[in-house]
Amino acid sequence: MSSSDAVPPGRMPAGAPAIAPATAPVVAPPGTEAPRLSLAHPLALPAMTLLVAVVTLLAWQYLPPALGVPKYIIPTVTDMAAEMSRMWRQEELPTHILSTATMATLGFVAGGLLGAGCGYGLGLSRLWERVLSPYILALQIAPKVAFAPLFIMWFGYNAWPKLVVTVLVVFFPILVNVLQSMKTTDRDLVNLARAYSMSRAQIFWKVYFPASMPNLLAGLRIGATLAVIGVTVGELVGGGVGLGYLITYGEGQANTSMVFNAIVLLTVIGIALYWIVAAAEARILHYVPRISP
Repeated sequence: MSSSDAVPPGRMPAGAPAIAPATAPVVAPPGTEAPRLSLAHPLALPAMTLLVAVVTLLAWQYLPPALGVPKYIIPTVTDMAAEMSRMWRQEELPTHILSTATMATLGFVAGGLLGAGCGYGLGLSRLWERVLSPYILALQIAPKVAFAPLFIMWFGYNAWPKLVVTVLVVFFPILVNVLQSMKTTDRDLVNLARAYSMSRAQIFWKVYFPASMPNLLAGLRIGATLAVIGVTVGELVGGGVGLGYLITYGEGQANTSMVFNAIVLLTVIGIALYWIVAAAEARILHYVPRISP
């Protein structure tokens, strides 16, 4: 290019694409950022949970009367609180709560042990798993509620029907979770253990059992909630004590507040069992990385 064709400084040659001048990024002035919900403060989550509870209780207290709903259909919170006090004084409410909580806990523990034991046993024996799988599936599909009257005819009107129904309800989720974890255990770890000449018992305790812990505890969390359902079914069908019995008794008396109170207390028992299992899971599986919200 000759000196006559030189482009003066600050000018672009003809036909050259235009280049937009660089611009600095736009920064919003302080205090104008879009608000974002943050749970960094330790009291943020409890405060939000408490707020939801307060709003729910206020709506429950004032919305049904405002809509003209009779109290025998949906009682207000104050009506339920008054009925709860009466039940505590006259209906031996602590005895019913203790009976339901005890049966739910015993059924949960027994069903958990039985389900885990059967899951580990079938996981270690492919032959017995194939032989018994159709029967386990059939028993799992059969409605557990239908067994309650049968258990009453067998065992009578006592605590055994409630306990057996609770064990059956808790048994299957834990069995399925444990059996699935045994099937999906890393085969390379199993082969490595065999290469080190470990016995079957050593392979189970060193490889299979630790690998099954997440599934086992997940099944226990499900079983903790189902245990309350199982014991309630037993008490509804043939119980003479317990919160399920109070639901039947309140229904016969057209006492809606009693029924609602029994349901609330059953929910509290289920939440307590779930929290206990969740706390144990957090302590046992402390090495498992978790995604924080």
